[in-house]
Amino acid sequence: MTEQKNESFSPQPSSAAEPKWGGWGFALAMLFLLALLALVGLRLIDTQRGTVAPGEPAPNFVLTTFDGQEIGPADMIGKVVLVNIWASWCKPCEQEAKELQDAWEIYEARGDVLFLGVDYADTEAEALAYLEKFEITYPNGPDLGTRIYSAFRARGVPETFIIDQNGIITYVKIGPFVSLAEITEQLDKLLEPLP
Repeated sequence: MTEQKNESFSPQPSSAAEPKWGGWGFALAMLFLLALLALVGLRLIDTQRGTVAPGEPAPNFVLTTFDGQEIGPADMIGKVVLVNIWASWCKPCEQEAKELQDAWEIYEARGDVLFLGVDYADTEAEALAYLEKFEITYPNGPDLGTRIYSAFRARGVPETFIIDQNGIITYVKIGPFVSLAEITEQLDKLLEPLP
């Protein structure tokens, strides 16, 4: 008679049976979640801080104009820069359009002043029609992804920021300018008289 050995079979755990979120997977998921929460927290802090204020350094940005020209920090060095955030659908923006263009015509030939129009949340066709209607000739471009709007922590349109030759914001205008004199007064404070 043959004796049979009665050995019980106990399978070895395989690595394929490990839970999906065990070990490194769980740690990576938690790290991603913490990074996402930190990003949301920083955005909330920026929102609570409000619009950038006089005395703060201007944010770095690049504006690609409607005709494809890129204007960035290197183009602004040593210049007084007026950044106007506007939209074609914004009725208060229309109130200041002529004054901004008139001011640009006063300072354009100097070479030490730069006006930039930042078109916020608009369609290109409507924005170009707006520029044509008000005969605006200073550089303007769309704010793709609202990056510039966010960098200035803007809260509406129109908003205008004047930056000095050292890259410091010296003046913030919430709402439309009411006169050409209001614009030139702020710019003239930063400029040396022409000989």
